Amino acid sequence: MGDLIYPQNTIAVLQKYKFNFQKKYGQNFLIEAHVMNKIIAASCVTKDSFVLEIGPGIGTMTQFLCESAKHVAAVEIDKNLIPILQDTLSSYGNVDIIHEDILKMDIEQLVMEKNEGKPIHVAANLPYYITTPIIMQLLESSVPIESITVMVQKEVADRMKAEPGTKEYGALSLAVQYYANPRIAANVPPNCFMPRPKVGSAVICLDCYKNPPVQVKNEKLMFHIIRASFNQRRKTLVNGLNNFSEIPLTKDQIQQGIEMAGLPANVRGETLSLLQFAKLSDCLYEMIPK
Repeated sequence: MGDLIYPQNTIAVLQKYKFNFQKKYGQNFLIEAHVMNKIIAASCVTKDSFVLEIGPGIGTMTQFLCESAKHVAAVEIDKNLIPILQDTLSSYGNVDIIHEDILKMDIEQLVMEKNEGKPIHVAANLPYYITTPIIMQLLESSVPIESITVMVQKEVADRMKAEPGTKEYGALSLAVQYYANPRIAANVPPNCFMPRPKVGSAVICLDCYKNPPVQVKNEKLMFHIIRASFNQRRKTLVNGLNNFSEIPLTKDQIQQGIEMAGLPANVRGETLSLLQFAKLSDCLYEMIPK
């Protein structure tokens, strides 16, 4: 299984197709078998699973996924990799190779056509410059997703999993934790990739919730409040929210809402949990003229 995981085989494929790494796509191919096995194990993929793989590269992880899952849809943006994938995956009958930009693709339609609208697993070795937009688009979409297992920059994985009051904690932590339970499955050093990235990586698995862990009257308002809280981290919460045009309340009203939520007057947003943000959001929502 997965003969591409050996560096010499990856090099042979790249030479055969005269492939050049594209900096604009942030391409780094994984060449370490034990990391690949950790990704597959963390993803909880079974023989009944439909997997959407984003950025298959030359098909290294795709081979492992094809062995483990019922069906794989591998979405690759780089047209130069499509003939390579058709070659490296030619012995698997349970894979679709799709040349498409994942951010422009109708994933819901794909899931309906290929998996009868049932929940899917997502696996990806994401380009680091576009990690957050892809993950947030998946989480915020109405696509039924069981889990998202991705290779990301170590620093981003730490931010997704961060707890209140830590320096890594921010709007991304809260957004991810509203939709999923994040767990780090492996830390991956640069020498596990070709070419080597300049930063360390981590495999993070997001187990998606069927229902968010907090109930809130206006989800959009809560995320406005979260964003405003971290836009100016050093400011107190009341000043941060008062400077944010999306919250149509006076400073006195915001202060009143903070007190109604049972929070100290000089509290900073970086110390609040998701539950506290939800409570504050509901208090402020009641004060906004409808």
